[in-house]
Amino acid sequence: MSQLFIIYTLITANEIYSKPQPWDQKISMSLPFTITISIFFLLFSLTALGNANQSFAKKPRNPSSLVLGLTHSRALYPTLKISNNGMSTEKPSEMSDVVEPLREVRDGYLISLNLGTPPKVIQVYMDTGSDLTWVPCGNISFDCMDCDDYRNNKLMATYSPSYSSSSIRDLCVSPFCSDVHSSDNPYDPCTIAGCSLSTLVKGTCPRPCPSFAYTYGAGGAVIGTLTRDTLTTHGSSPSLTLEVPNFCFGCVGSTFREPIGIAGFGRGVLSFPSQLGFLQKGFSHCFLAFKFANNPKISSPLVIGDLAFTSIDNLQFTPLLKSPMYPNYYYISLEAIVIDNAAPIPAPSRIREFDSHGNGGTIIDSGTTYTHLPDPFYSQILSLLESIITYPRAKELEDRTGFDLCYKMPCPNNAITDGDHLLPSITFHFSNNVSLVLPQGNYFYAMGAPSNSTVVKCLLLQRMDDGESGPAGVFGSFQQQNMKVVYDLEKERIGFQPMDCASAAASQGLVRKT
Repeated sequence: MSQLFIIYTLITANEIYSKPQPWDQKISMSLPFTITISIFFLLFSLTALGNANQSFAKKPRNPSSLVLGLTHSRALYPTLKISNNGMSTEKPSEMSDVVEPLREVRDGYLISLNLGTPPKVIQVYMDTGSDLTWVPCGNISFDCMDCDDYRNNKLMATYSPSYSSSSIRDLCVSPFCSDVHSSDNPYDPCTIAGCSLSTLVKGTCPRPCPSFAYTYGAGGAVIGTLTRDTLTTHGSSPSLTLEVPNFCFGCVGSTFREPIGIAGFGRGVLSFPSQLGFLQKGFSHCFLAFKFANNPKISSPLVIGDLAFTSIDNLQFTPLLKSPMYPNYYYISLEAIVIDNAAPIPAPSRIREFDSHGNGGTIIDSGTTYTHLPDPFYSQILSLLESIITYPRAKELEDRTGFDLCYKMPCPNNAITDGDHLLPSITFHFSNNVSLVLPQGNYFYAMGAPSNSTVVKCLLLQRMDDGESGPAGVFGSFQQQNMKVVYDLEKERIGFQPMDCASAAASQGLVRKT
């Protein structure tokens, strides 16, 4: 009996100067068209007024597994169908292995979605901090406001429903429609769609799901419609692919500061693993070190399904916490941080646990680049590091990048190394006695090429914006490099194990020789 798992791959890109973002609070809003236009007019007005002083948020062992290039399409291969409701008709362990490529770019990890008939490859961010999967829609009509950095980006492929013979609008009676509109108003989506009373009572309204707006805590927003189409994922052998006929996603025509789509890996019904039938199982990833940026020959594995839980004896597991306010996020309890051999800096209670309203706690989020910690906890960490590190500060780079601690460090022969022991170690302590020693390259990173045997390295931790609602801290993707991270959703826990992810990629066959 074959085991079902999905391996995605991630390739790093060498963009480090994008400002780190805080936790993205994902909030959906369903609004009439006129209100939607008003929102974007307001966003445009605020952007125009704020151009002089922008406060942009500080800101992935089966030998028969198939490994594909980023642009490969296997639509002509025999397929394994999934039922029309988008959910698997078989248990994960009864289905075939599935393999798919990913890559890292700028400030996140990309997954290639093969959508439609014929399939169109759309690259989107993998985000464990949200549920909705959405893609840019329309070749010319897609509009991204305040996205100048991405204007010439080749990743901005778009999806056009009119070019897919299998594309349909989701209906207002769909549970996915109810979910995407659940946080914006108390009205039934079919009421908003203008359904008749008789169809409302019978639950048979044929009208499409109303347009939605989905906002992110860093200031981004997207507006679109829920669409269903065939999602094709690649199998463990060249003769097999997996089709999900009615995969539900957002077809987004307008965004604010969100130029690239997102694949939501959260715990809600709309999420990518949920629609593929893996939400009760889980997934794992091993992010390559940033030095592999823009290297197309190596990818880091993201495994979904049973094989994510092989070889986990050496992992340290910390329990997942459930927030009554935000049940779809992955919360863990950060208890303390230790700098070198100094006394532990205890985490405040609001980062360890929830208040009576479900706010607080720490989420682990692949969609947030850098770890964010609240004051005064964060300031205590900075103060201790400043007292230990004696190298001269690079104030001009701190001002330019928004990072809080940058140092001019010796770099003999202009050769950068991560394990030079010139900087203090940082250890994160999570509940259940989990002690995670970060690789040095995960928190102090060279911001440019060395010169005259000197290199500037900056601390890649950030201050969490003050706020009473939502999480109090975020464990970001940059701190998860060279680390196997297992989301064991069946046992409600997350596991960590330091690992050479390049070697892990090689063992999975994710290194191309040519």
